[in-house]
Amino acid sequence: MDKVRQKGVVVRALGAMSGTSLDGVDAAVLDTDGVGIHGFGPHGYRAYSADEQGILRAALGQWHGPTLPPATQVVMSAHADLLRGFEGVDLVGFHGQTVAHAPRQQGTLQLGDGAALADDIGTPVVWDFRSADVELGGEGAPLAPFFHFACAKWMGADRPVAFLNLGGVGNITWVDPTQDRPEDAGALLAFDTGPANAPVNDLVQARLGIPFDEGGRIAAQGEVETGALELFLAEPYFARMPPKSLDRNDFAEMVKLVNELSDADAAATLTAMCAAGVAEAMQHCPTPPSTVLVTGGGRHNPVLMQMLAVSLDCPVRAVEEVGLDGDMLEAQAFAYLAVRVARGMPTSCPGTTGVRAAVGGGTVSVPTGR
Repeated sequence: MDKVRQKGVVVRALGAMSGTSLDGVDAAVLDTDGVGIHGFGPHGYRAYSADEQGILRAALGQWHGPTLPPATQVVMSAHADLLRGFEGVDLVGFHGQTVAHAPRQQGTLQLGDGAALADDIGTPVVWDFRSADVELGGEGAPLAPFFHFACAKWMGADRPVAFLNLGGVGNITWVDPTQDRPEDAGALLAFDTGPANAPVNDLVQARLGIPFDEGGRIAAQGEVETGALELFLAEPYFARMPPKSLDRNDFAEMVKLVNELSDADAAATLTAMCAAGVAEAMQHCPTPPSTVLVTGGGRHNPVLMQMLAVSLDCPVRAVEEVGLDGDMLEAQAFAYLAVRVARGMPTSCPGTTGVRAAVGGGTVSVPTGR
């Protein structure tokens, strides 16, 4: 652990992320000193089976009760399966699985035991990234923005850019790369834009028995119901000033708005809602970004990407166009944040979560006997 805690030394960190889309676990290696990006390493993916997804879905929105232990077991076993396959790693960042998020009420809940995982894989694990932020008045989300700042520096950006992550929930990070540190005033603004892939995934799973609208093919055959879209945009969330965050199920009522529509029209309308939420979010950016770089599963949906291109006043590009990996960016983010936690550096600030002051969350667990 001496190397891991020594500031300025580059370490090989492995980050793991299981998002609200519930498709599986991403893991990626990053070489970093907790400030800059010094190299990208190997990565991997472990899909959740249909049975495992069912167990996880049953735990969504639950703060306690009988659905949580089996869901925790799924999370732990899937992560251990994947992470054991990586060698030469100094530190692991383990996000766990968010099942409930209400920072101004009950708090935030991620399933998974980092101490048990450290013993299982024999490597120090940083986990419980969000609790300290929530305890200091923050939203506890999003947490990737500090890594987005490092990415903007790595790609040599000299004007503000925005990173748009379209997973189960959408979130945006506005970055001013001319600032020195992510926690500096004006360096970052980040918040959730609204629902992204989750409502469409839930719709096609319930109606058609498929996990997602691959390539936007179902939405491409439909028409957007503008009345439902207008009702969606009337939600008070969009008028709230950022930082702000959402639980996966906060917009569950929106699915009811498309109950009477055909499969194609419903998928098209839910996809348009995601794009409209992003367009509303852009109004909160301090200055217009020079480009919007899209990461997460939503960038694979050409219908959604076209809707964004039409709705936004700047270029919309997949992050691959600047040399980043949109499938692994969040896993890499938790590798990066793990190093910062181990070195006592902040991982969130007022501009990213609304926390009262820059704070470094997380717990470091060392394997027993080491």
